Amino acid sequence: MSLSSSSTFGIFLGFLTGAIWLFLAVSGTISGFLGLLGLTGILLTIINVLVALCGFICFLVFGLYVFKRAWHHCRD
Repeated sequence: MSLSSSSTFGIFLGFLTGAIWLFLAVSGTISGFLGLLGLTGILLTIINVLVALCGFICFLVFGLYVFKRAWHHCRD
């Protein structure tokens, strides 16, 4: 596996991880899990928003890299 192939795989995993964290935050799975741990109220809301925000940013940034890589390979 060459360096180029490995970095493409890493970028795709970052994109996939961001999408999964965003889905878990939006679907309420993280809120349910944190509620089981005893976190409630504003702290739970803040943590859920931060996880969703981080997931969204990862989704956008790594998605852009995946798109740029795919666009570069399609043009050649």
